[in-house]
Amino acid sequence: MKNRLHAVLLFLCLICISCSPKSDDGEDPRVTSMGRFEITAQLLEIPEPFPDIPLYDYAYVLKYKVLTVHRGALDADVLYVAHYNPLKPRDQVADVRSGDIGGNLKKIKAGGVHRMALDEPIDDFYMGGIINKYFEQETGPIYWALWTNQVIQ
Repeated sequence: MKNRLHAVLLFLCLICISCSPKSDDGEDPRVTSMGRFEITAQLLEIPEPFPDIPLYDYAYVLKYKVLTVHRGALDADVLYVAHYNPLKPRDQVADVRSGDIGGNLKKIKAGGVHRMALDEPIDDFYMGGIINKYFEQETGPIYWALWTNQVIQ
C-alpha cells in the first residue's frame, strides 16, 4: 500500500512538472540575423495605453532594461525601442509601411521579457507617426524593433 501511494505521488509530481511552462530564450533564425543589434530586455513600462485607432499606423516608443546583449555593441542599461502597431501580435504586424518585421510575441505587456533584433536610427526604417512619451527626456537613439520574441523564464 505504501509503495502504491509513493507511485501515485511520483506520478502526480511528474504531471505537474510536465504541465509547467517550458523555458524559452526567444532565439530563432530571424532574431539572431536581423538588424545590427540583438538583445534580451525587460519592458519596464507602458507610459499610456496604446491608442486603438485601426486606420492609423504608428510606432510607439517603449522603455526597456537591457538584460543581455547577444550581438552588436551597446553600452546602455536602458534602451528606447519603437514597436510598430503595438496592439497587433508581432506575427501579424508587417505591412508595406513597416517592412520585414515580426516575431512570436502575441501581446506587449509591461514586465515582459523580449528577445529583439533591433536597428537604428529609426528614421532609416520607418517614416510614419511615432508616439514617444519620453520626448522630453534624454533617451539616446530610438531603436526600431525588427523582430520581437517572447522569453519564457
